[in-house]
Amino acid sequence: MTKPTLRTREQFKFFFNIQTRWADNDIYGHVNNVTYYSYFDTAANSLLIQKTGFDIHNSEIIGLVVDSACSFLQELSFPEIIEVGVAIGKIGNSSLRYELAIFKQHQIQAAAQGHFVHVFVDRENRKSTAIPQNMREVLNQYLLIEK
Repeated sequence: MTKPTLRTREQFKFFFNIQTRWADNDIYGHVNNVTYYSYFDTAANSLLIQKTGFDIHNSEIIGLVVDSACSFLQELSFPEIIEVGVAIGKIGNSSLRYELAIFKQHQIQAAAQGHFVHVFVDRENRKSTAIPQNMREVLNQYLLIEK
């Protein structure tokens, strides 16, 4: 298995702060692995909502997760505030790949990193649909900065 290229803070233009919760810790005293995916989901959707004006309740389209992965590099635990960097790795016709990294405050290297893929579908019939041009234009501003 090959090691992932480590992400650094400078590769991201959008950050979403999250306060870890008491319930995030598992019996071993660190944030449980499944919770990292929740952080990814929250941060990716926050980018859509805050920067593109995506209306999760009323939009004619919705994003369904079809692929995700996470590499765990450093433990997180309660209490700490983490910063989730979100970048766009690729914009397809109906799909969007987010590149994400979780940083401890004031750290340059990611404590965890991964990706998350949304396929946009019609809310009613669940058939894939093109990402709207206005959303595409905004998201182009958040493309991953390669080192």
